[in-house]
Amino acid sequence: QVQLVESGGGLVQTGGSLRLSCAASGSTASIIVMGWYRQAPGKQRELVAAISNSGSTNYADSVKGRFTISRDNAKNTVYLQMNSLKPEDTAVYYCNVKRLSVRVNDYWGQGTQVTVSS
Repeated sequence: QVQLVESGGGLVQTGGSLRLSCAASGSTASIIVMGWYRQAPGKQRELVAAISNSGSTNYADSVKGRFTISRDNAKNTVYLQMNSLKPEDTAVYYCNVKRLSVRVNDYWGQGTQVTVSS
């Protein structure tokens, strides 16, 4: 099992910045991907950004050039630096970890609210 603890959400004005953190603990040895998803009211959960063990990254088109995902493997922590925030970035952000066992298992954080005011 993997436990995830998120921090860093909050309220910010348009154009502002926030940094999310997610620390993983437990059975972290076989984690292959760490990432962030978000879910706005009335919408489906969507991938924001992900980073593999090798450092390869993947971003949603809507956040490219504004958000940066990074990872500290020694601390089993993933970060999401969010700059130039827009009201449409308002959502609950969830940390996600994919761990390889017999198959790939998904683990989720509790979610942290990000609100961008116009």
